[in-house]
Amino acid sequence: MLEEITAYSTDLLMMHSSPITQRFTVDHTIPSTTLYQRFAFVKSIVDSNEFRNAIHRIVAMPVTVWKHQIEEHDIRRVGRIGSSQLRQIASRTDRTRIPEGYTTFSKFQSVPTSLTTIQKVDTVDNPENRFVKYALQTFQHFCTLVCEIIRKNGDARPPIYFEAEALEKRFGEYLSHSIFREISKPQTIPLNSPILQRKEGYREVLRVWLMFDLAAKLCWNALDNDQYHAGKRDVATLYEYWVFFKLLDVLKEIFSIEPKQIGQLIQPSSDGLGLQLRQGRHVVLSGNSTINGRNLSICFHYNRVFGKSKYPNRGSWSQEMRPDYSVSIWPSEFSENEAENQELIVHIHFDAKYKVESLKYLFESEESSSSTEDPNSLSEYDQVNWQEFTDKERAEQKEGIYKRVDLLKMHAYKDAIRRTAGAYILYPGSKSLKCRSFHEIIPGLGAFPLSPSNSNSGFAELRQFILDVIQNLTNRASQREELSFYTFDVNREKPENFAVHDRLPEKQGLYRSEPLKKTYVLIGYYRQEQFEWIKKTGLYNIRIDKEGGLEKYGPAETGAKYLLLHGPNNLVTNNLWKITSPTPILISKEELIEKGYPTDPTRDFYLVYTIEPTYTHEFDGDGDFWDIRNLRKTSGYGYVKPFAVSLLELLKAKVETT
Repeated sequence: MLEEITAYSTDLLMMHSSPITQRFTVDHTIPSTTLYQRFAFVKSIVDSNEFRNAIHRIVAMPVTVWKHQIEEHDIRRVGRIGSSQLRQIASRTDRTRIPEGYTTFSKFQSVPTSLTTIQKVDTVDNPENRFVKYALQTFQHFCTLVCEIIRKNGDARPPIYFEAEALEKRFGEYLSHSIFREISKPQTIPLNSPILQRKEGYREVLRVWLMFDLAAKLCWNALDNDQYHAGKRDVATLYEYWVFFKLLDVLKEIFSIEPKQIGQLIQPSSDGLGLQLRQGRHVVLSGNSTINGRNLSICFHYNRVFGKSKYPNRGSWSQEMRPDYSVSIWPSEFSENEAENQELIVHIHFDAKYKVESLKYLFESEESSSSTEDPNSLSEYDQVNWQEFTDKERAEQKEGIYKRVDLLKMHAYKDAIRRTAGAYILYPGSKSLKCRSFHEIIPGLGAFPLSPSNSNSGFAELRQFILDVIQNLTNRASQREELSFYTFDVNREKPENFAVHDRLPEKQGLYRSEPLKKTYVLIGYYRQEQFEWIKKTGLYNIRIDKEGGLEKYGPAETGAKYLLLHGPNNLVTNNLWKITSPTPILISKEELIEKGYPTDPTRDFYLVYTIEPTYTHEFDGDGDFWDIRNLRKTSGYGYVKPFAVSLLELLKAKVETT
């Protein structure tokens, strides 16, 4: 985890300032506590398998160059003579006379006693290998410094001392190899060398050296609370920070989060560059993207506090809640506040739980769920199991081993924080579980394994889950979309101070009745000569023409479930009928005459409803009367034209009779 956190942090440092402007030196005057912390970062990169393999690869196959080596040889032992040697024979001093009998005596009478030759030698003393040696010496010196400071602070030897000492010896072993004995001190650092940038082994050392220098300058106040002063390791806290970067990786793939925002995670501090990631400190990154034709905005929160508030404001309706990570997504056409107030925003929460080892204690099976019942109702055997279960749970909670209490916390997030569509545990296990509230992936609850290993176990599944959530959010025909609309529609206004305790129908066919506001009643007029025909045939008709035709009627009139009839000069009535046809049918006046209509129809077409009397078990009975004048403010002929009201409006117009 430290290795990956360091890699992320150094990447952020690179975004904060160019590598060209870095000092590439370690400040040895930093306080000891900070030094311990920085050693933890440094150790995570230089003590990795990748780095060890890189050194072994360099030692086994070092880069070599041809070197011209000048040597003095006795003239009698010089091999092949070239132009350089011929010039030395002719001009060099310290000569020896040639006996007269030699064939060359006629050309020259003396030769030099020795000649200088230039030999091409294969050598490892080149800029790239000098850099490797320099990097190893720098790492070793840093470990030595850590040990010296610990020794100065007292006689106690914390675990970090032995780690630094062991690492120091390892670098000594590397440097004792024969190839490093031939290598001289570097004069320059060839950062633009193709060998350092591309060749296996060398490029890893260059990367680690850059990370080492930046990590040695990095100050992370989140770990300054004596967590490393005595070699302590708050692994759960490190896991929480590590998960932050993994979630950020996923969200950066989907949404355009500006690098400038991510770069702000590194800020200048009094003792270097500080990583602004700390438990309890709110960090937020925002972005946007167009996915499946829908423009979405996102905010990724770390340590966001959802304070207690009143509807429809953001926050929690019970107590303050602070999930580790919250992902908030909403349509970009709305501001975040507008999306909150109109139920358009969706919050997904994650909590990192390093101490959770498996799902066994998070999600009990149906068979074991009965263990939470009243122990007095269980058998003697079950009572023993229940007692053991309760004692074990209490002991685990006292020890701080988070198990099912974490699942309860996810329920708290989902139920208390408004517009929350999911809450999930991230833990270093092997199994995942996704519980759905209804049919779709969200609203939901569950847990995902996310292990800090080289294989990044569970990362792909978590990434796919977030992509599936995004797909659901962009689906305009999803049930979640419809549910959020009706939540907004129902709660947009405060309820009226009007209660309905009347006996009303509970069912419509096989299913429950619709809400009173969504159940419509058609208010219809009849002439006396029509009323007998209505009762006999179970039909009721309304005219269609330009003055009072189909364009006057909407879904409320055509989808009405009940019909309230009133006659001439009879605006207070209890003549309530049930409409049994799903929708009215359109018939001609000839068809209406065939059905025995008592008068000559004056219009070409009519809408006809099939009706039947309501029964006393559905409503309070024949004693209920309704005043139509309280339903529509009109007079005279206006009450003759049919119109529709909700069942709630009708009940408000009820007339109290004695």
